[in-house]
Amino acid sequence: MNLRQITIKDQLELKKVYFDSIQSLDEKIYSQEQKRAWSSQAWDNPNFDKSIIKGKGWLISKQGIIIAFAIRYPTDRIALFYCKGKFQRKGCGSKLLYKLEDEAKKEGLDSLYTEASLISYELFLKNEWKLIRKEKVIINNIFFERYKMTKIIKTN
Repeated sequence: MNLRQITIKDQLELKKVYFDSIQSLDEKIYSQEQKRAWSSQAWDNPNFDKSIIKGKGWLISKQGIIIAFAIRYPTDRIALFYCKGKFQRKGCGSKLLYKLEDEAKKEGLDSLYTEASLISYELFLKNEWKLIRKEKVIINNIFFERYKMTKIIKTN
Protein backbone atom coordinates (compact mmCIF):
# COMPACT_ATOMS: atom_id res chain seq x y z
CA MET A 1 0.00 0.00 0.00
CA ASN A 2 1.21 3.45 -0.94
CA LEU A 3 0.74 6.62 1.16
CA ARG A 4 0.91 9.97 -0.62
CA GLN A 5 -0.33 13.52 -0.38
CA ILE A 6 -3.67 14.34 -2.03
CA THR A 7 -3.69 16.54 -5.14
CA ILE A 8 -6.59 18.31 -6.86
CA LYS A 9 -6.48 15.62 -9.58
CA ASP A 10 -7.66 13.05 -7.01
CA GLN A 11 -10.98 14.82 -6.43
CA LEU A 12 -13.26 12.50 -8.42
CA GLU A 13 -11.61 9.34 -7.09
CA LEU A 14 -11.93 10.62 -3.52
CA LYS A 15 -15.66 11.11 -4.08
CA LYS A 16 -15.87 7.48 -5.21
CA VAL A 17 -14.06 6.29 -2.05
CA TYR A 18 -16.39 8.43 0.08
CA PHE A 19 -19.48 7.02 -1.66
CA ASP A 20 -18.26 3.41 -1.44
CA SER A 21 -17.29 3.83 2.23
CA ILE A 22 -20.75 5.04 3.21
CA GLN A 23 -22.75 2.69 0.97
CA SER A 24 -20.90 -0.35 2.34
CA LEU A 25 -21.90 0.39 5.95
CA ASP A 26 -24.10 -2.13 7.77
CA GLU A 27 -27.78 -1.15 7.68
CA LYS A 28 -28.05 -2.08 11.37
CA ILE A 29 -25.87 1.01 12.01
CA TYR A 30 -27.07 3.39 9.27
CA SER A 31 -30.32 2.96 7.35
CA GLN A 32 -30.46 3.01 3.55
CA GLU A 33 -32.07 6.45 3.78
CA GLN A 34 -29.25 7.75 6.03
CA LYS A 35 -26.59 6.31 3.72
CA ARG A 36 -28.22 7.97 0.69
CA ALA A 37 -28.43 11.38 2.43
CA TRP A 38 -24.85 11.16 3.71
CA SER A 39 -23.20 9.89 0.52
CA SER A 40 -24.89 12.59 -1.58
CA GLN A 41 -22.80 15.19 0.28
CA ALA A 42 -19.85 14.53 -2.06
CA TRP A 43 -21.89 16.16 -4.83
CA ASP A 44 -24.38 18.35 -2.93
CA ASN A 45 -22.21 20.00 -0.28
CA PRO A 46 -19.71 22.65 -1.48
CA ASN A 47 -17.73 22.16 1.75
CA PHE A 48 -16.72 18.71 0.50
CA ASP A 49 -14.88 20.16 -2.51
CA LYS A 50 -13.55 23.04 -0.41
CA SER A 51 -11.99 20.53 2.04
CA ILE A 52 -10.25 18.71 -0.81
CA ILE A 53 -9.05 21.89 -2.53
CA LYS A 54 -7.99 23.90 0.53
CA GLY A 55 -7.29 21.12 3.02
CA LYS A 56 -4.17 19.08 3.68
CA GLY A 57 -4.66 15.40 3.18
CA TRP A 58 -3.21 12.01 2.51
CA LEU A 59 -4.46 8.97 0.67
CA ILE A 60 -3.61 5.30 0.55
CA SER A 61 -3.62 3.50 -2.78
CA LYS A 62 -3.19 -0.12 -3.69
CA GLN A 63 -2.03 -0.99 -7.21
CA GLY A 64 -2.79 2.59 -8.28
CA ILE A 65 -6.36 2.54 -6.93
CA ILE A 66 -7.23 4.96 -4.11
CA ILE A 67 -8.71 2.98 -1.21
CA ALA A 68 -8.68 5.46 1.71
CA PHE A 69 -8.10 9.14 2.48
CA ALA A 70 -8.12 11.71 5.26
CA ILE A 71 -8.08 15.52 5.13
CA ARG A 72 -7.54 18.29 7.66
CA TYR A 73 -9.56 21.43 6.97
CA PRO A 74 -9.20 23.90 8.52
CA THR A 75 -5.76 22.86 9.74
CA ASP A 76 -6.87 21.78 13.23
CA ARG A 77 -9.90 19.71 12.12
CA ILE A 78 -10.10 16.29 10.54
CA ALA A 79 -12.85 17.03 8.04
CA LEU A 80 -12.90 13.89 5.87
CA PHE A 81 -11.80 10.39 6.89
CA TYR A 82 -12.95 7.51 4.66
CA CYS A 83 -11.99 4.04 3.46
CA LYS A 84 -13.57 1.80 0.81
CA GLY A 85 -15.72 -0.92 2.36
CA LYS A 86 -13.63 -3.96 1.48
CA PHE A 87 -10.47 -2.33 2.89
CA GLN A 88 -11.96 -1.26 6.24
CA ARG A 89 -10.48 -2.73 9.44
CA LYS A 90 -7.11 -3.40 7.79
CA GLY A 91 -5.09 -0.56 9.34
CA CYS A 92 -5.65 2.17 6.73
CA GLY A 93 -7.48 4.44 9.18
CA SER A 94 -4.80 4.13 11.84
CA LYS A 95 -2.07 4.82 9.28
CA LEU A 96 -3.87 7.94 8.00
CA LEU A 97 -4.72 9.18 11.49
CA TYR A 98 -1.11 8.81 12.61
CA LYS A 99 0.06 10.74 9.51
CA LEU A 100 -2.40 13.61 10.11
CA GLU A 101 -1.47 13.86 13.79
CA ASP A 102 2.25 13.74 13.02
CA GLU A 103 1.94 16.42 10.35
CA ALA A 104 -0.11 18.67 12.68
CA LYS A 105 2.56 18.28 15.42
CA LYS A 106 5.29 19.29 12.96
CA GLU A 107 3.24 22.38 12.10
CA GLY A 108 3.14 23.31 15.78
CA LEU A 109 -0.55 22.66 16.46
CA ASP A 110 -1.57 21.95 20.07
CA SER A 111 -4.64 19.85 19.29
CA LEU A 112 -6.97 18.48 16.62
CA TYR A 113 -10.73 17.99 16.62
CA THR A 114 -13.27 16.15 14.51
CA GLU A 115 -16.88 15.06 14.29
CA ALA A 116 -16.69 11.26 14.21
CA SER A 117 -19.36 8.95 12.85
CA LEU A 118 -20.63 5.88 14.69
CA ILE A 119 -18.06 3.97 12.61
CA SER A 120 -14.89 6.06 13.06
CA TYR A 121 -15.64 6.86 16.72
CA GLU A 122 -14.04 3.60 17.94
CA LEU A 123 -10.86 4.20 15.93
CA PHE A 124 -10.45 7.68 17.39
CA LEU A 125 -11.02 6.37 20.94
CA LYS A 126 -8.44 3.62 20.38
CA ASN A 127 -5.95 6.33 19.37
CA GLU A 128 -6.44 8.36 22.57
CA TRP A 129 -8.95 10.89 21.30
CA LYS A 130 -11.40 12.24 23.88
CA LEU A 131 -15.14 12.66 23.53
CA ILE A 132 -16.33 16.24 23.94
CA ARG A 133 -20.02 15.53 23.35
CA LYS A 134 -22.50 13.56 21.31
CA GLU A 135 -24.19 15.69 18.64
CA LYS A 136 -27.34 15.41 16.60
CA VAL A 137 -27.26 16.75 13.05
CA ILE A 138 -29.61 16.77 10.09
CA ILE A 139 -28.35 16.06 6.58
CA ASN A 140 -30.90 16.31 3.76
CA ASN A 141 -33.74 16.15 6.31
CA ILE A 142 -32.35 12.93 7.81
CA PHE A 143 -31.27 12.71 11.45
CA PHE A 144 -27.73 11.53 12.42
CA GLU A 145 -25.76 11.14 15.63
CA ARG A 146 -22.06 11.86 15.71
CA TYR A 147 -19.30 12.50 18.21
CA LYS A 148 -17.40 15.75 18.64
CA MET A 149 -13.89 14.65 19.63
CA THR A 150 -10.47 16.14 20.31
CA LYS A 151 -6.89 15.13 20.94
CA ILE A 152 -4.06 17.12 22.48
CA ILE A 153 -1.03 16.51 20.23
CA LYS A 154 1.43 19.06 21.57
CA THR A 155 4.59 17.49 22.91
CA ASN A 156 6.62 19.42 25.45
